[in-house]
Amino acid sequence: MKTKTYFVLLLFFIVTLPTSLSALDTRSWKTENRVALVFGLSQSLALNGFNAEFNYIHNRFIFAYSHGVSLDFGTGLVPEYLEKQGVVARMPFSTGLGIGYRLYEWLNLRIEPKWHRFDFYYHGDAKTSGNRITRDANNISIGIGLYGLIKPFRKINNPLQGITIAPSIRFWPTIISDFDDRVYSYQSKFTGQIEEIKTPHPGIDFTPLVLNISIGYTINIGN
Repeated sequence: MKTKTYFVLLLFFIVTLPTSLSALDTRSWKTENRVALVFGLSQSLALNGFNAEFNYIHNRFIFAYSHGVSLDFGTGLVPEYLEKQGVVARMPFSTGLGIGYRLYEWLNLRIEPKWHRFDFYYHGDAKTSGNRITRDANNISIGIGLYGLIKPFRKINNPLQGITIAPSIRFWPTIISDFDDRVYSYQSKFTGQIEEIKTPHPGIDFTPLVLNISIGYTINIGN
């Protein structure tokens, strides 16, 4: 299920980029000021959580802040070795900044430092502090992201004009972890053996690859 979900997201991104080329306005986009608020779909639909991202666009630069909460990585959304241990994860929060450069009106490249918190539980246990397998697992990642910022109705002179679709492909490797030697060893009540949880990255199968589509609204605040 998770592979199919992310494949659909990636396919959507590939399809929407060429179609947005026709919407370019080379006369004004390099000197505009805009703000945009978008909400992640994968966090809501796949992870049962919430993510909001605020963008301030000034000329060719873009400044972003995003914050996600209560992101659940259940069975089918964690690496296979954790499934064999009967372990699932929750990300209570994921937060950070982005500073980017607009390659085109609809496409920007960003550098992004992020802070992610992971809690690990046995599958089926209530996600309370008393049931956590690990101690605090705070991770810092620094990566890059390629973002679309597409306004499909930009030429319509009514409120629909601000509707925004923001697909993204990101590579966010974890560079700092609370886990000693990047692993956490524990006595598993599920397998009866000493097991290890490896330092997770924040993406697909806990790799650095993060795909998403967000939707929201953009407001022009002057040129």
